Amino acid sequence: MGGRSGSLLGMERVCSQCRAVIDDKTLADWCPACGGALVERASLPETGGAAAEVDHRGIVLPRRHALGGIITPQ
Repeated sequence: MGGRSGSLLGMERVCSQCRAVIDDKTLADWCPACGGALVERASLPETGGAAAEVDHRGIVLPRRHALGGIITPQ
């Protein structure tokens, strides 16, 4: 698959089983963590700050605040 179409630019890929967010650059049809199917959903608005941290499997890691704790959406 090449690039994404213009209508999918505001979308992100999420595992339907473990809810891991997959990086746009990761070329996979299945979740690298659990093997679940990937689904497209509207991406959350960016709050600025540092770029998202991605692990070696292509999974976007949760953001952290200055003290190191994980920031979870409410």
